[in-house]
Amino acid sequence: MAEQLQQYVPVGLLLLVAIGFAAAAMLAPLIIGKPRVHDPIKDSAYECGLPPMADAHTRFSVKFYLIAMLFIIFDIEVVFMLGWGAVFRDLIKPVAEGGIGIKMLLGALLFLGILEVGHIYAWKKGALDWAPRKERMPEPKPVAAKGEKKPELVAS
Repeated sequence: MAEQLQQYVPVGLLLLVAIGFAAAAMLAPLIIGKPRVHDPIKDSAYECGLPPMADAHTRFSVKFYLIAMLFIIFDIEVVFMLGWGAVFRDLIKPVAEGGIGIKMLLGALLFLGILEVGHIYAWKKGALDWAPRKERMPEPKPVAAKGEKKPELVAS
């Protein structure tokens, strides 16, 4: 039993060194640094040399969170597909040779199909519209000067 515990001595030493380094890094400024002088000007918020223009706690649109969630979902898809692609040749072998066979391909296609249904749903709901289209402003009508006839507009 003592021999098994001896294997953990380097880990324990590393842990002690890490805790000692962290404690030294936190205590060194208190011991050798200057005491901080509080000044209301220096403690105020700073934005590129100008006073702050707005409150720091602004509300964000829910659309930002929706985009973040969609990114996470489709990012996880990429992670799974990269792993699947890395071992595809070994797993697609017939069962007799130690692979999974056609079940591997069908499982990946099912996974992609489920994610594509989610992708189409998000697309139809407008979650992927980064900048919604703005309606075009009507063109101004020409104004006739005094004494002139009003110009006739020709429909094209």
